[in-house]
Amino acid sequence: MEYQEKVLRLKEHLRHLLEQGLCVAFSGGVDSAVLLQTAEVLRREQKLPEGNLRAVLFATRLHPPADEEDAREQAKAMGVPLEVVRVDEFSDPDILQNPPDRCYRCKKLLFQSLLTFAKENHLGATADGTNFDDLSEYRPGLRALRELGIQSPLAQVEMTKIEVRRLAEEYGLRVSKKPSSPCMATRLPYGDRLTPEKLRQAAEGEALLKEWGFPVNRVRIYGNLARVEIPKGEFAKFLEQAEEITKGLKALGILYVTLDLQGFRSGSMDEALSMRFENSL
Repeated sequence: MEYQEKVLRLKEHLRHLLEQGLCVAFSGGVDSAVLLQTAEVLRREQKLPEGNLRAVLFATRLHPPADEEDAREQAKAMGVPLEVVRVDEFSDPDILQNPPDRCYRCKKLLFQSLLTFAKENHLGATADGTNFDDLSEYRPGLRALRELGIQSPLAQVEMTKIEVRRLAEEYGLRVSKKPSSPCMATRLPYGDRLTPEKLRQAAEGEALLKEWGFPVNRVRIYGNLARVEIPKGEFAKFLEQAEEITKGLKALGILYVTLDLQGFRSGSMDEALSMRFENSL
C-alpha cells in the first residue's frame, strides 16, 4: 500500500472514531503526536465540538517528568485539551518483579484508567499511537490493548515508523525526529526488581549522556554495572570523553561502566528472551 493511501485510510478511520468522541493516549512521542494532530485537523474540518477529542497523558513512576512537560506544550500548540492521569505502577507487586510480561501488566493498568476517563467524559472511542512496525517486535503490551478494545489506527492502516515521521514533518511537528523513549523499566533486565534507585540511575545517566553530546543513548543497569548503548558511529567521541563520562556515572552510585560494542538498539533487553527460547528448542 502506498504512503498517500495509508494517510487517506488513517483519516477515514479517525473520522469514524471522532464521531463517537475520541480519547487519545498521548505520550508526546512522534507516533501519538501524529495521531493527535491528524484527529484535531479532522475535528476542525468536520466542525465537531472541541469535547469530541481529548488527549490523556499518563504520569507514572516509569516515565521522566520531562515527558509530561513536553507533552503539555505539544497539546497546547495543537489546541487539544490535555488531561494528566496519574498512575502508580509500583502499586502492583507483580509489576515490581519485572517479569517478561511486565509490559502487558503495565499497559493493562494504564489503559484501564484511559477507559475510565473516556467513560466519565462520554467518549465512545479510545486510541493509542502503536505503529505497524511495533507489531513485529516483542511487545506483550499490545495484548492488553486488544483485550481492552483500544484502537491503534496507525498500525491498522499499516503505517510504519518512517511513514509516521514523514507525516510529522508534513505537519511541521517539532517531534518528527524525536528518538523513541520507552519506559524506564526497559533499562533493567527482566527479573531484576524495579526500584526507584535503579530507575533514577538510568534516567540521570541518560540525561548526562545527552549533555555530553549523545542524544540517542540507553543506560542499562545490572546491579552496580551500567551498560551504555550509543550509535556505533559515536564510539570515538565517547572514548575521547570516557574518563569524564565514567566519573559522572559513578557519581550516580554506579561502580562499573561498560560500552556495548553492538551499539544502540531498541529492545536489547529482549535479546535474552530470544536466546532463552532458542536454547529451549
